[in-house]
Amino acid sequence: MHLPGEWEVRLNAVSSATGVSKAELVRRGIAVLLDSVERPKCSRGPPVVDSENSRASGEMDNSVRRRIKERAARR
Repeated sequence: MHLPGEWEVRLNAVSSATGVSKAELVRRGIAVLLDSVERPKCSRGPPVVDSENSRASGEMDNSVRRRIKERAARR
């Protein structure tokens, strides 16, 4: 990973002062960033919709076919 020069100097200083490796400091920084950002909306499940119609898909298909036949017969 390439860091800007000033960041590298500061990271080295913090690592030396705390005794924590640079890699661990970077991991901690990434963890803080990820924890502070809202998760993408796509990670949520799909919305639940109550259609107030509990018919199975096959029943719906039959109902649609019946209505099509009824309309065709009227013409």
